[in-house]
Amino acid sequence: MVTHHADAGRAWSAAAAVVDPEVPVLSIDDLGVLREVTVSNGGVDVVITPTYSGCPAMDAIREDVVRALASAGFADVRVRLVLSPAWTTDWISAAGRSALKDYGIAPPSAAGPVRLSLSVKCPHCGSLDTREVAHFGSTSCKALFVCTGCGEPFDHFKAL
Repeated sequence: MVTHHADAGRAWSAAAAVVDPEVPVLSIDDLGVLREVTVSNGGVDVVITPTYSGCPAMDAIREDVVRALASAGFADVRVRLVLSPAWTTDWISAAGRSALKDYGIAPPSAAGPVRLSLSVKCPHCGSLDTREVAHFGSTSCKALFVCTGCGEPFDHFKAL
């Protein structure tokens, strides 16, 4: 069976719209977890990479991808988890970084090497007068910070 380009685009769009269950303002595409979608012989192969090798959300993401593709008319869906190359915060899109900030989570620093940083900018008031309260926040990929300027706690998505 010949695969039509329209099928591949429709499959990518369906998978890319799946929302991360731990950070519901991000699609798995904006988060950089969705790596590949291939349509062949009526089936769809999807490759996802977890933010952490033990990320508990991957089972839910896998099920949501299968459900989204089934709703788009694809009956034969295979989702493969790939650990290499390892996920990096560089894969978060600009729209994803903006969504994190708007949601109250400090996004990781810009692409490139992880720089030594003495503070994290508060997503609420913009102050650099912040401190880490706990290395692990609401999920293992985030740290809990508090802003001394406005007093608000916030998660910071760790740079990897």
